[in-house]
Amino acid sequence: MTPVAELEGVSFAYRPGQPVLADVDLVVAENEFVAVAGPNGGGKTTLIRLVLGLERPAAGSVRLFGEPAHRFSRRETLGYVAQRARIGGQGPVTVREIVSAGRLAQGGLLGPLRARDRAIVDEAIAEVGLGKLGDVPLAELSGGQQQRAFIAKALAGQPSLLVLDEPTTGVDAASQESLARLLDRLHRERHVTTLYVSHEFGAVESIVDRLVLVRGGIVFDGPPRTLPSEWHDPSHAHARE
Repeated sequence: MTPVAELEGVSFAYRPGQPVLADVDLVVAENEFVAVAGPNGGGKTTLIRLVLGLERPAAGSVRLFGEPAHRFSRRETLGYVAQRARIGGQGPVTVREIVSAGRLAQGGLLGPLRARDRAIVDEAIAEVGLGKLGDVPLAELSGGQQQRAFIAKALAGQPSLLVLDEPTTGVDAASQESLARLLDRLHRERHVTTLYVSHEFGAVESIVDRLVLVRGGIVFDGPPRTLPSEWHDPSHAHARE
């Protein structure tokens, strides 16, 4: 079985002499649900950008479904939910319009959606619990509901890899727990490999297969239950010796 993502001996720096990541080895297998956590500035977002082929390593190699990540040929198979701060202000656009945009990568659609595409959009909206809100403007939804809409957009592309970058930013505790339950169900039902990126991992600690803590490199990689108690706040994770 080909790993979904594979990093070997990866180092990266935005500026010479100021490494963000050093000597990273990581393999994400098909159908895994992996949380990538760490303090702000620790390198977790850079790690994900390398996985997605948006950055190239200074040393080492990054492969995505067996191909060099920066030359990956099937980008339509990747679902990405960005931080809410990066995707805010959508004006009067509705939930259905947002989710329909997730079908565009599947064949470069230019006109109205085909019947099959509309069915996939409706299914994605229903799967995230917004079935009755498809025609409601995104701006009228709560923060948690907006995140669900963007997850539905990613699901509409029928991805093989789903990446969520800080999905609980600006969302209250109850919505975080609800979102975690949703992601758990979607992962079990869709069998899609999932990377959940956050500076904290409490909301998904009980549902992920693995936790990867990043602080200039990988300082922990394993089941959350085996994480040393003093590291449950990832900002306190020690750098490698």
